Amino acid sequence: MLLLPAAALCCLCSALVAMAAELIQDDLTLTRRVGEKVSFSCRGTQQCSSNYVFWYQKKDTETFRVILDIDRSSGQVDSGYNHPQKDDFSAVNKQNGCELQIKSVKLHHSASYYCSCWIGGNSYLIFGSGTKLYVTDEPVAKPVASVYPAAPGARLEGRSALLCLASAMFPPVVRFSWKRRKENGPLEEPPPAETEQLELRESGRAAAILLIHQPENSTYDYICYVQHEGGKAEAPPVPEAPAPAASRPPEREPTDLPAVQQADLSVSVSFQSQCRVKLLLLLYSVLIVKSLVYCCGLSLLMILRNKGPSTNCTHAD
Repeated sequence: MLLLPAAALCCLCSALVAMAAELIQDDLTLTRRVGEKVSFSCRGTQQCSSNYVFWYQKKDTETFRVILDIDRSSGQVDSGYNHPQKDDFSAVNKQNGCELQIKSVKLHHSASYYCSCWIGGNSYLIFGSGTKLYVTDEPVAKPVASVYPAAPGARLEGRSALLCLASAMFPPVVRFSWKRRKENGPLEEPPPAETEQLELRESGRAAAILLIHQPENSTYDYICYVQHEGGKAEAPPVPEAPAPAASRPPEREPTDLPAVQQADLSVSVSFQSQCRVKLLLLLYSVLIVKSLVYCCGLSLLMILRNKGPSTNCTHAD
């Protein structure tokens, strides 16, 4: 009876090792004009079990396509993968990594680019997070970041939530991260066991909802950081406890604002409202899932207890 769980545990551990390992691509996006040069970096290749690092191209309407591979030991590049633009690309080794390069960017190069290699004795492929290339004349615009209490006053089993909103940026790709500070203490990373995050995106703006598992008397202030090609934006710190009504975003459009500003404010408030509704759905979904897991686990224990030590489905006569 113990053989199956042991085998399943072994497979699960191997899968978790593969999931934990990841190549590092620091750039979320890169914006270039036609004719400019671009380089995509990939770090962490020292964990690869083979000498070869692969580069893939992923367009929105297509699957992953291999562009080339580069030998980490010799720097030799192999472009024999029949990629239609293989002559546009080159690769070079760097310290603890490598780079994919395009000497002259064209519109058809707009895509996401991923590095990859084998680990675990060539048993698993690991990938970088990807870098998306935008080929356009539009200038890069740094996001505006702000934080609000999400669903103020709603606390379920000691949980509260914060909403971090990023808007007015180009390209529209951002990455959210959080830090916290207790009174005048140093900044620290929130423990993963005490937080959960949900991200929402729509045209021109994005939001991250941080679900915090903290008692009501928590004294931490939380700071939201938004990573972007134009630079890192930092939202003012807010306490974990729900803020008073005066600090929340306005629910009505002021009558003394120009029409354009009223329209922008209306869109922003609408997006925040959508985020808060989805937050409440997330809170209740977490509670429901935990209840189902508890019930299923209890039922399984009862079944195993009633069956006894035998592993057969029927008893021999």
